[in-house]
Amino acid sequence: MNLLGKVAMVTGASRGIGKACALALAEAGADLVIGSRNLEPLQAVAKEIEVLGRRALAVGLDVSSAESVKAAVARALEGFGQIDVLVNNAAITKDNLLLRMKPEDWEIVLKTNLDGAYHCIRAVLPGMIRQRYGRIINITSVVAQSGNPGQANYIASKAGLIGLTKAVAAEVASRNITVNAVAPGFIATSMTEKLPEEIQKKILSLVPLARMGTDREVAYGVRFLASEEAAYITGHVLNINGGLYMS
Repeated sequence: MNLLGKVAMVTGASRGIGKACALALAEAGADLVIGSRNLEPLQAVAKEIEVLGRRALAVGLDVSSAESVKAAVARALEGFGQIDVLVNNAAITKDNLLLRMKPEDWEIVLKTNLDGAYHCIRAVLPGMIRQRYGRIINITSVVAQSGNPGQANYIASKAGLIGLTKAVAAEVASRNITVNAVAPGFIATSMTEKLPEEIQKKILSLVPLARMGTDREVAYGVRFLASEEAAYITGHVLNINGGLYMS
């Protein structure tokens, strides 16, 4: 997969799946714009990208703020002149049973996970339309398809991303822009490491491949959807879940 000459923007790229996506795209030849609210680890990721021989621009980014997104995209266009690939990865969780969920916890999760993707897509689309080329990849989740107690806000946001993916895919296909989603399952990240051991064992018992996935395995799916090999795929949800959910 050759992404030489392409510029990719990855949100939530300071760690986990976002970092893995940025590095995988750089390995394929893309230059990277990486965004996160936490700049210190983001700068470290930028250095790893540069070691791979690619250019990297680290930008402070709060996807829940339309103004922050506009400023980050403006910096990216000023530095690189184009954005060919957008990976909407930034997300947060505020888990609780619905009856105990505070309205502010519902709102901030939707504002970050779903509104954030809307802001980013809206900011990069004019350039993609002008150049008649683009790849947009939204990171959703297996629970958006299967459900899970205690995560109504997170699941609503991730299910909304699937709907957003399909709607935008239909709107921009004539401009040679593809829009797809990747739905990771139980992936070994700092987020899943915080789960109690008994919950981890219970989830693993439901995974046919009997192991957690890796952030690199998710990144390989993202890299494929960003490539020319995936040029005839749009509006699709790629499940990377070890068989945890089969649609």
